[in-house]
Amino acid sequence: MAITGLPRCLWLLLSTALLVGCAGPALEDYKDREPVLTPQEFFTGELYARGVVKNFSGEVIRTFDADISASWDSDGVGTLDEEFRFDDGEVQTRVWTLTPDNGALHADAGDVVEPGTMRWQGNAINMNYVLRVAYGDDTIDVRMDDWMYLITPDTLINQTTMSKWGIEVGEIVLVISRK
Repeated sequence: MAITGLPRCLWLLLSTALLVGCAGPALEDYKDREPVLTPQEFFTGELYARGVVKNFSGEVIRTFDADISASWDSDGVGTLDEEFRFDDGEVQTRVWTLTPDNGALHADAGDVVEPGTMRWQGNAINMNYVLRVAYGDDTIDVRMDDWMYLITPDTLINQTTMSKWGIEVGEIVLVISRK
């Protein structure tokens, strides 16, 4: 059965809306933005972060602060040693290893079940990975879509969308500053 008349028009509108809704920013969109963000330059030394965790409806469910110690070895391998302190008393640590990979950085950590590739242009970094997080008495694997934007040479804003089976389940927003 062919789609004709008004139903065809509605089908086209719905399809277009769906495709546009799936489109997100591209890293290339930031290539001319300043200040220029280079991971090896910003993520060096002692950093401090403050942020919020939101649930699927956008409600802030936790706040946190974090200390980050960042360094790079002579082979260009970076280490980000993070300690998060949440408002409910929980403390989490994560140690990222950032390994050069064809102009990008392969990013891995102990609770990362699918490592990501960190890419950057202009003032932005994008990284997509799967993180294992506590959920009740168990754990779940959540896809993290990380976007970082350098606002000043000493201040970066990070926005992470969390999803499971392609459905957004939460968001993390934080500011990272040099100490």
